[in-house]
Amino acid sequence: MTGNDVVPEVLWTPTPERVARAAITDFAGFVADRTGRTFADYAALWDYSTSEPADFWGAIADYFQIRWHDRPSGVLPVAVMPGEQAGSAPGEPGRAPAASGVWFPGGTLNYAEHALSPTGEPVDREPAVIAVAEDGSEELLDLQELRRRVGAAQEGLRRLGVRQGDRVVALVPNTVHALVGFLATAALGAVWSSCSPDFGAPSVIDRFTQISPTVLIAVDGYRYGGKAFPVADTVSRLRESLPSLAAAVHIAALGTPAPQGMIGWDELTSTAAEPVFTPVPFSAPLWVLYSSGTTGLPKPIVHSAGGILVEHMKSLRLHWDLGRGDRFLWFTTTGWMMWNFVIGGLLVNATVILYDGSPGHPDLMTLWRLAEKHRVTLFGTSAPFIAASQKAGLRPAAELDLTSITAIGSTGSPLSTSGFRWIRDEVGAGIQIASFSGGTDVCTGVVGGAPTVPVWMGEISCRALGAKVESYSPTGEPLTDEVGELVITAPMPSMPVFFWGDEDGKRLHDSYFADYPGIWRHGDWIRITSRGSCVIEGRSDATLNRGGVRMGTAEFYRVVESLPEVADSLVVDTSTAAGEGDLLLFVVLSPDADEPAVTATVKKLIRTELSPRHVPGVVVRVRAVPHTLNGKKCEVPVKRILGGMAVDAAVSRDALADPDGFDEFLRVAGSVVAGAAG
Repeated sequence: MTGNDVVPEVLWTPTPERVARAAITDFAGFVADRTGRTFADYAALWDYSTSEPADFWGAIADYFQIRWHDRPSGVLPVAVMPGEQAGSAPGEPGRAPAASGVWFPGGTLNYAEHALSPTGEPVDREPAVIAVAEDGSEELLDLQELRRRVGAAQEGLRRLGVRQGDRVVALVPNTVHALVGFLATAALGAVWSSCSPDFGAPSVIDRFTQISPTVLIAVDGYRYGGKAFPVADTVSRLRESLPSLAAAVHIAALGTPAPQGMIGWDELTSTAAEPVFTPVPFSAPLWVLYSSGTTGLPKPIVHSAGGILVEHMKSLRLHWDLGRGDRFLWFTTTGWMMWNFVIGGLLVNATVILYDGSPGHPDLMTLWRLAEKHRVTLFGTSAPFIAASQKAGLRPAAELDLTSITAIGSTGSPLSTSGFRWIRDEVGAGIQIASFSGGTDVCTGVVGGAPTVPVWMGEISCRALGAKVESYSPTGEPLTDEVGELVITAPMPSMPVFFWGDEDGKRLHDSYFADYPGIWRHGDWIRITSRGSCVIEGRSDATLNRGGVRMGTAEFYRVVESLPEVADSLVVDTSTAAGEGDLLLFVVLSPDADEPAVTATVKKLIRTELSPRHVPGVVVRVRAVPHTLNGKKCEVPVKRILGGMAVDAAVSRDALADPDGFDEFLRVAGSVVAGAAG
């Protein structure tokens, strides 16, 4: 995949006043004072941050005034990737998986202490948390009340036997209970892990059984789209599958009494107490997140307390320019890493807004109305939500006062060019559009925006500070203005310290370091322009290779889904090592769409805007495209199944958002392949 840097339209440029007051500008001055360097622009600051990681991350820790209980003896004595020890060959398995002692050795701290202990002067009557339910009910907590609730929950967990290093797991929606439970766990120095209650029982069991938790916190159900969904059976099966449990806590979201053997949330939090912050090593586990992989057990990814702390402070304050007086909304569930990212807003004194419910109930204006009501500063969402708003013909700025929004964040999948244009035209021309990409593996974005960098149409503005992202050719050569593998060639503190249960580190090594020894392979195609901006071109293991011309699926979807009649799509290249196969395109169309006309238009667009070689041989209308629980399209599993792999070997049904819909999709896809073969 090649391409020259054709400079697209500039959608947003920061004013001199915006640059001057940005936190990243202040940080650049702070670093200049301590190093004697000057940083003429963002590129110079990025170069420094990635070429001298020890100096940079040390500056981050000092700038944000990390509350050390024991001060570290250094920052990064040996520049190695997570899972590697000094003196061992990069990427080699067979050693202890944890990166303990690499970042900030000897330093101890506590994440919850930073979240609950503000710096600077408070803003009068500014809440720390605003929790909003789908029915419109709200709960506002100031920092003092949040501390009170965390202290009571921490005391309750201590009574249940939770100690430093123990695991607390939670089946909870995006509510105050989830936030309080996590902060109480972190205050104890214990390890948190959560799933959204819309996950099926097997999915939750597959995740939580891997980490042998001490306490389970679970709701009796949740509300979504105006309906109540009980999960008592899931909770019962989960308790039976977790022999390590010392106790289980019941949250009566639907008003049911606690089952036998569970205590109520009110009982857990019945004893008033101030939070007490247990100091833990910088590299101590903070939480366990899970990959959205479609085969085998989900990877239990462990991030460190210190690594997440410094990364989220850096990202939220410097890249998103969040601080005291700002209000931060990002639609997410507790099963997506964005929940972990959002609650980090407390670290930089922003007000965190938690929304529990459907973004489309009663209609797609719900989140936009919420942004108006609570004067949201940073509005975060996903590319599919932007596409849905656009196709529904929404004009939020024409109906609402959204002038409080300074930035709109989008992640989950690449934001289309038409999505950029819609935000500018229908939400606000003065809003910074910050498409960003990273993932569960690092629990942050490695490419995104910055308040001092322009926004180009259809592009991600820059590589994140401290993230040495490069585009590699198959032979490991750096590329500019060409599409290659997204790799990270220097360590980051938020990289996993280990996978739970991965005793020799082999699974971690095979996940990230097997292709380029000692270098992190992220699994995406990326193009980095000569201006420093980026374009994510899709997953590298789902590449469309036609006649030797490779193309990322994201580029393909940008064209196909630009049509208003196309609600969703999935493309599969059936080529194998034995030879070139067919290119199959599955589309979800609007009810009134003229299928033959759409098919003809799609093929013409692909021919003219992409390449004649990538015109699909077959365009098939389907009811729905299969997605994982985390919303990712199931490109690779479908390709493997159509190539002859057994369904159970290609995909774990528990990882699918709609297993029955997946079966229906496979029946249609299988008949298409059989017909083509015949």
